[in-house]
Amino acid sequence: MFKIDQPPHPVGSPLSAARNAMWLPRAGLAAAVRAVVLRDSRGLTLPDAQRYTYFPASPLCTITWFLHGDCHLVHASLPPPPDSRRERLPDFCVGGPFNHPCCSWVSGEVHALMLLLPPDALLALTGLQAGELLNRFADGSRVLDDGWQQLSRAVAAAADDEARIALIEAFLTPLWAQVRPPQSLVSRLNSDWLQHLALRAANSGLGRSVRQVERRIKSWTGQSLRELNGMGRAERAFLEGVAAERDGLINWGELADQTGYADQSHLCRQTRRVTGFTPAELRRRLAEDEGCWVYRLWGLSELHLRQD
Repeated sequence: MFKIDQPPHPVGSPLSAARNAMWLPRAGLAAAVRAVVLRDSRGLTLPDAQRYTYFPASPLCTITWFLHGDCHLVHASLPPPPDSRRERLPDFCVGGPFNHPCCSWVSGEVHALMLLLPPDALLALTGLQAGELLNRFADGSRVLDDGWQQLSRAVAAAADDEARIALIEAFLTPLWAQVRPPQSLVSRLNSDWLQHLALRAANSGLGRSVRQVERRIKSWTGQSLRELNGMGRAERAFLEGVAAERDGLINWGELADQTGYADQSHLCRQTRRVTGFTPAELRRRLAEDEGCWVYRLWGLSELHLRQD
């Protein structure tokens, strides 16, 4: 896998020195794995407000190892009030897709690896239906088979994160070769993946009407075609905005037009629905809010890929 390290923040930045990294898959796993993400805040004492992590609504599923520390799913709208209800997550857990933005909170230092998978890959690799995990997490030690349990123990015992990534890759590569759907195609973005999924749904079974295709997609992903299209468009707008930010000031009207929104207001409404923040607020938080480290990593990976 190809590693992307978050560079150190400039002197005076309000962001912490926590280690964040992302590994992108090689060609053989590109249809099954979107990325593996690392968060490591060991050795740092972060104030409560910096212990949150914000996630957008997403069709992706996750398999996460909390190697050090604990993590809690926060049940609240964003940004969450301090007295929000928190649910402790298992140290080895499987997360389904989320049709709304969410966040997590850690009580102190944390060291975690998160494997990101499209719903169809989750089904093929684990037998778990994404729709049954919609907006929730399950204990991996209870819902995954012996092969995954052995991998989990090996990941926990590995000497370092590079060794853990090698173990995950070595486990997934032969397994995916055996179970991959015949029509699975490489897709880097949610919108590309959805196009492939819609094509597969249209070619599955006897019925090919729009309604039948939509029913198949919802049964496979737990979400409607409209919801998935909205997430894909929002992801493209975010990544195009990251690129525009690098090249100069963002023109929100042009960005809305380029990414398929009716106008700037439509872009703002959809961004808030998917991320919990308006585009301007999300942009500010990318520079100032520790909790947006996932967004910063995802944007950094896009810049790396565009430069290659």
